Amino acid sequence: MIFPSNRVRIMVATRPVDFRKGHDGLAALIKNELHKDPFTGTVFVFRSRKADRLKLIYWDGSGLVMAYKRLEEHTFTWPDIRDGLMSLGHAQSEALFAGLDWRRVSSVEAKAPGAIE
Repeated sequence: MIFPSNRVRIMVATRPVDFRKGHDGLAALIKNELHKDPFTGTVFVFRSRKADRLKLIYWDGSGLVMAYKRLEEHTFTWPDIRDGLMSLGHAQSEALFAGLDWRRVSSVEAKAPGAIE
């Protein structure tokens, strides 16, 4: 999956959404129900009821970008259904989009070097 940057925040909506919603419907849901600003560049991830489909939506500075993925024979690993959002790291979100168990993925954090020799 092509994400805008590995520094972008990735927020996962834990409740399933109506997958008939498009760009505007999901942006309204982000603003009115999740109480977040959909135009900050944060990637928001939504799932269908059966957890075999997901949608990602984010603002790239010039418009809303939406990606959709359907797994043919499996379901996405998803957190327990509850109200609200949870945050995923970049590696975890890549694993989620690939249909892998994102809970088993952790990225290595490294400090930027203080000086170059």
